[in-house]
Parts: sequence; C-alpha cells; structure tokens
Amino acid sequence: MKPGRGGTGLAAFVFSTGTLTLTEAGSKRRAALHVVAGGEALRALDRGGLEPLGATLEAFRAALLRENHTLKRALTDPRLFAGIGNAYSDEILHRARLSPVALTQRLDADDVARLHAATQAVLVEWRDRLRAAAGGKFPEGVTAFRPEMAVHGRHRQPCPDCGTAVQRIVHAENETNYCPRCQTEGRILSDRSLARLLKDDWPRTIEELERTPGFGVRSLSQGST
Repeated sequence: MKPGRGGTGLAAFVFSTGTLTLTEAGSKRRAALHVVAGGEALRALDRGGLEPLGATLEAFRAALLRENHTLKRALTDPRLFAGIGNAYSDEILHRARLSPVALTQRLDADDVARLHAATQAVLVEWRDRLRAAAGGKFPEGVTAFRPEMAVHGRHRQPCPDCGTAVQRIVHAENETNYCPRCQTEGRILSDRSLARLLKDDWPRTIEELERTPGFGVRSLSQGST
C-alpha cells in the first residue's frame, strides 16, 4: 500500500463512494486493527470503563474513587472511564476548575459533583460540535487539537476565561495542558525534566514566572518539551 497523507498506510477499505485509509502518523507505531467474530470476542476487548455520558453521580463517584490516582490519570484510564482520552480530560478538568495532579481520594463531594457535571457537559458539547462540523458526512481531518478548545493544545496561549498563559507538563509521552490561575491556584506544576534542570530556579507560581528574568512565559514554555 502506498503511504497515506500524514503517515504510512496500514489498511484501506474500499466502498462504492470512496476509500477509507487507516494511516499511522506517529513514530511509535501503536495503531492496530482487531478482526473479531461475535459478541463474546468483541466484549473481550472491553477494558471495563464506565460510560461517562450515561453515568449517574453515584456511579461516577464509585469509578473515580476506586483507586487513588491523579485526576488526569483517572480520567484517561480505560479501566475506570471509557473513551475520554487525553484531549478531553484537559478540557474537562479546566471546566471543573480542578488540578490535573489532584488525587482522586482527596476530593470532596462538591469537587466530585463538579467533575461529573463537567465531564458530561464537555463530552456532549464536543459530540455535538463534531457532528455539526461533519454535516452528516464521514469526518475528515480528524484530530485531537481544536482551536475552540480551552486549554488542550493551547500551550502559551491565553486561557479563554482569565487570560493567563496555558501551561503544560509532559510525562511518559503524554502532555497535560492547564490554566494555573483557574485550576492550580496560581501554582506552576513541575515539569519533571525541566524542574530537575533548574532546581531552585524553577518558578513555582505565575507571579514568580512573570518576574523572573529569563524565565518568562515564552522562555519557560519553549524549554518545557
């Protein structure tokens, strides 16, 4: 198969109206196709996560508090919640005004209720946006980065709610985007590799970041890769 635009072509599905090509754009080669026969074989691939759009607050709370993880990890764990992923977890946490590194079992009842409401609101909003954009056709240009998003993929750009530059941390090849004023009470979360390099010079708040020569928002963001 010839390479598809944006990556190597892995498979092509030919229909009377056109061809659908599965491509692998990333260097890690993680894309996969599973061919299964019957419901039992399909259910074997289910990681068991709760479907968040149909979840009651009680069911959501039970899944969230089953293990003690950071909120970012919990929301993206397919054993706990189905289909949220990296991009929408950033948007959900921004909407809920919660830190991505807050531990699940330290949340109070109001935090959990706010997160539950934000999860459903963000997923419904983006489901409807993407359906409208597709206009009843097969979606093109599928991407996790959308200019209308509040924080995901908007590193160094202003938060739409408060204007503070969106920050990010990178861990295990996953990027977390957040607003320090809206979500972390002005604290700059530690990007492990850069904080280890800067040690005591690592700015811990937005105020420190803005007044430290050489470590303004632009220079810090460029280093945090």
